[in-house]
Amino acid sequence: MSKKVPPIEPALVQSPQAGEPATSVLRRFRIVFNAVKTHFQQVERRAGIGGAQVWALSVLKAQPGIGVSSLASAMDVHQSTASNLVKTLLEQGLATAGRSEHDRRVVQLRITPAGTRVLRRAPGPFAGVLPEALGALDPQTLRRLDRDLGKLIALLHADDRAGKKPLAQL
Repeated sequence: MSKKVPPIEPALVQSPQAGEPATSVLRRFRIVFNAVKTHFQQVERRAGIGGAQVWALSVLKAQPGIGVSSLASAMDVHQSTASNLVKTLLEQGLATAGRSEHDRRVVQLRITPAGTRVLRRAPGPFAGVLPEALGALDPQTLRRLDRDLGKLIALLHADDRAGKKPLAQL
Protein backbone atom coordinates (compact mmCIF):
# COMPACT_ATOMS: atom_id res chain seq x y z
CA MET A 1 0.00 0.00 0.00
CA SER A 2 1.48 3.33 -1.05
CA LYS A 3 1.61 6.39 1.16
CA LYS A 4 -0.51 9.37 0.19
CA VAL A 5 1.77 12.27 -0.62
CA PRO A 6 0.44 15.71 0.38
CA PRO A 7 0.21 18.28 -2.41
CA ILE A 8 3.13 20.62 -2.77
CA GLU A 9 2.27 24.12 -1.60
CA PRO A 10 3.58 27.04 -3.66
CA ALA A 11 6.23 29.01 -1.81
CA LEU A 12 4.68 31.85 0.12
CA VAL A 13 5.92 35.30 -0.78
CA GLN A 14 7.56 36.96 2.17
CA SER A 15 5.69 39.94 3.55
CA PRO A 16 7.34 43.20 2.54
CA GLN A 17 9.03 44.96 5.42
CA ALA A 18 6.55 47.51 6.67
CA GLY A 19 5.72 49.36 9.85
CA GLU A 20 2.02 48.56 9.82
CA PRO A 21 -0.30 46.01 8.17
CA ALA A 22 -2.00 48.54 5.87
CA THR A 23 1.37 49.43 4.32
CA SER A 24 2.22 45.77 3.84
CA VAL A 25 -1.12 45.06 2.15
CA LEU A 26 -0.74 48.13 -0.07
CA ARG A 27 2.66 46.86 -1.17
CA ARG A 28 1.14 43.44 -1.94
CA PHE A 29 -1.52 45.10 -4.12
CA ARG A 30 1.25 46.94 -5.93
CA ILE A 31 3.05 43.64 -6.54
CA VAL A 32 -0.13 42.05 -7.91
CA PHE A 33 -0.98 45.04 -10.13
CA ASN A 34 2.60 45.18 -11.42
CA ALA A 35 2.54 41.47 -12.30
CA VAL A 36 -0.73 41.92 -14.20
CA LYS A 37 0.50 45.08 -15.96
CA THR A 38 3.81 43.45 -16.91
CA HIS A 39 2.01 40.42 -18.38
CA PHE A 40 -0.31 42.58 -20.50
CA GLN A 41 2.63 44.69 -21.69
CA GLN A 42 4.40 41.50 -22.80
CA VAL A 43 1.23 40.34 -24.57
CA GLU A 44 0.88 43.62 -26.44
CA ARG A 45 4.57 43.75 -27.34
CA ARG A 46 4.68 40.16 -28.67
CA ALA A 47 1.19 39.85 -30.17
CA GLY A 48 0.70 43.43 -31.31
CA ILE A 49 -2.79 43.63 -29.79
CA GLY A 50 -4.16 44.11 -26.28
CA GLY A 51 -4.61 41.40 -23.70
CA ALA A 52 -8.43 41.45 -23.82
CA GLN A 53 -8.30 40.99 -27.60
CA VAL A 54 -5.91 38.04 -27.22
CA TRP A 55 -8.24 36.49 -24.66
CA ALA A 56 -11.21 36.95 -26.99
CA LEU A 57 -9.26 35.36 -29.86
CA SER A 58 -8.39 32.39 -27.66
CA VAL A 59 -12.10 31.88 -26.91
CA LEU A 60 -12.96 32.11 -30.63
CA LYS A 61 -10.30 29.51 -31.40
CA ALA A 62 -11.55 27.18 -28.66
CA GLN A 63 -15.23 27.67 -29.56
CA PRO A 64 -15.62 28.26 -33.32
CA GLY A 65 -19.01 29.72 -34.17
CA ILE A 66 -19.57 31.26 -30.73
CA GLY A 67 -21.89 34.26 -30.54
CA VAL A 68 -21.21 37.63 -28.91
CA SER A 69 -23.40 36.84 -25.87
CA SER A 70 -21.61 33.56 -25.28
CA LEU A 71 -18.25 35.27 -25.74
CA ALA A 72 -19.23 37.85 -23.11
CA SER A 73 -20.25 35.04 -20.78
CA ALA A 74 -17.03 33.07 -21.39
CA MET A 75 -14.96 36.14 -20.61
CA ASP A 76 -17.25 37.28 -17.76
CA VAL A 77 -17.55 40.75 -19.29
CA HIS A 78 -20.51 42.95 -20.19
CA GLN A 79 -22.02 42.27 -23.61
CA SER A 80 -21.14 45.77 -24.84
CA THR A 81 -17.49 45.11 -23.91
CA ALA A 82 -17.53 41.86 -25.89
CA SER A 83 -19.19 43.64 -28.84
CA ASN A 84 -16.45 46.29 -28.84
CA LEU A 85 -13.74 43.62 -28.72
CA VAL A 86 -15.37 41.76 -31.61
CA LYS A 87 -15.69 44.96 -33.66
CA THR A 88 -11.96 45.62 -33.27
CA LEU A 89 -11.04 42.01 -34.14
CA LEU A 90 -13.24 42.15 -37.25
CA GLU A 91 -11.72 45.48 -38.35
CA GLN A 92 -8.21 44.03 -37.96
CA GLY A 93 -9.10 40.91 -39.94
CA LEU A 94 -8.40 38.66 -36.96
CA ALA A 95 -11.95 37.29 -36.80
CA THR A 96 -14.96 36.86 -39.05
CA ALA A 97 -18.67 37.09 -38.34
CA GLY A 98 -21.13 35.06 -40.35
CA ARG A 99 -24.78 34.11 -40.14
CA SER A 100 -25.88 30.68 -39.01
CA GLU A 101 -27.31 28.50 -41.78
CA HIS A 102 -30.04 27.32 -39.41
CA ASP A 103 -31.02 30.70 -37.96
CA ARG A 104 -30.05 33.78 -39.97
CA ARG A 105 -30.45 35.98 -36.87
CA VAL A 106 -27.54 34.27 -35.12
CA VAL A 107 -24.05 35.68 -35.73
CA GLN A 108 -21.23 33.16 -35.50
CA LEU A 109 -17.70 34.32 -34.78
CA ARG A 110 -14.57 32.56 -35.98
CA ILE A 111 -10.87 33.24 -35.73
CA THR A 112 -9.08 33.88 -39.05
CA PRO A 113 -5.66 32.50 -40.03
CA ALA A 114 -4.25 35.96 -39.23
CA GLY A 115 -5.87 35.77 -35.78
CA THR A 116 -4.35 32.34 -35.23
CA ARG A 117 -0.90 33.71 -36.11
CA VAL A 118 -1.35 36.55 -33.60
CA LEU A 119 -2.45 34.08 -30.95
CA ARG A 120 0.64 31.93 -31.56
CA ARG A 121 2.85 34.96 -30.82
CA ALA A 122 1.04 35.86 -27.60
CA PRO A 123 2.46 34.65 -24.30
CA GLY A 124 0.01 32.79 -22.10
CA PRO A 125 -2.04 32.54 -20.11
CA PHE A 126 -4.47 34.15 -22.56
CA ALA A 127 -6.99 35.15 -19.87
CA GLY A 128 -4.16 36.74 -17.87
CA VAL A 129 -1.89 35.83 -14.99
CA LEU A 130 -4.31 36.85 -12.24
CA PRO A 131 -7.20 34.54 -13.26
CA GLU A 132 -4.72 31.69 -13.64
CA ALA A 133 -3.20 32.34 -10.19
CA LEU A 134 -6.65 32.62 -8.59
CA GLY A 135 -7.63 29.33 -10.20
CA ALA A 136 -4.66 27.68 -8.50
CA LEU A 137 -5.83 28.71 -5.02
CA ASP A 138 -7.83 26.34 -2.85
CA PRO A 139 -11.58 27.04 -2.35
CA GLN A 140 -11.18 28.07 1.30
CA THR A 141 -8.55 30.69 0.43
CA LEU A 142 -10.70 31.98 -2.44
CA ARG A 143 -13.76 32.33 -0.17
CA ARG A 144 -11.72 34.20 2.45
CA LEU A 145 -10.15 36.45 -0.19
CA ASP A 146 -13.57 37.14 -1.73
CA ARG A 147 -15.03 38.07 1.65
CA ASP A 148 -12.09 40.29 2.59
CA LEU A 149 -12.00 42.05 -0.79
CA GLY A 150 -15.75 42.61 -0.46
CA LYS A 151 -15.09 44.55 2.75
CA LEU A 152 -12.41 46.63 1.01
CA ILE A 153 -14.68 47.35 -1.98
CA ALA A 154 -17.45 48.50 0.38
CA LEU A 155 -15.06 50.92 2.10
CA LEU A 156 -14.01 52.26 -1.30
CA HIS A 157 -17.65 52.76 -2.33
CA ALA A 158 -16.52 51.25 -5.64
CA ASP A 159 -18.78 50.77 -8.64
CA ASP A 160 -19.64 47.06 -9.00
CA ARG A 161 -19.92 47.47 -12.77
CA ALA A 162 -16.12 47.67 -12.94
CA GLY A 163 -16.08 43.95 -12.14
CA LYS A 164 -17.23 43.22 -15.71
CA LYS A 165 -14.34 45.11 -17.33
CA PRO A 166 -11.23 43.12 -18.38
CA LEU A 167 -8.12 43.97 -16.39
CA ALA A 168 -6.28 44.54 -19.65
CA GLN A 169 -8.57 47.50 -20.28
CA LEU A 170 -8.11 49.20 -16.91
